[in-house]
Amino acid sequence: QVQLVESGGGLVQAGGSLRLSCAASGRTFSISNYAMAWFRQAPGKEREFVAAISWRGSSTSYTDSVKGRFTISRDNAKNTIYLQVNNLKPEDTAVYYCAADRLAWPITKATMCDYWGQGTQVTVSS
Repeated sequence: QVQLVESGGGLVQAGGSLRLSCAASGRTFSISNYAMAWFRQAPGKEREFVAAISWRGSSTSYTDSVKGRFTISRDNAKNTIYLQVNNLKPEDTAVYYCAADRLAWPITKATMCDYWGQGTQVTVSS
């Protein structure tokens, strides 16, 4: 059974930073076979795309609101992806989810993803 487990969320002041991690496990699951992404969902809003990284990490994409502040990366040997979030703003407050997509690139919609984690809460105070 595939598991994606996010960690690293928390409460920070505006302008602060966090490093989110997503560790994958499963008997035969390797993230090297998947494009990976981060999405987020704020209360009362739809889940939105944040960032994605291709299978070997050669390509990345970001939603406009996080460009220059967030960086997605992956370590296939550790079966883990990361999201470095800097200069956080109150509007970044959300539950952040990692997701895996076997086939498509670029990832732009939640419906494209095959596996999901349970999420980690990021709260930014003003």
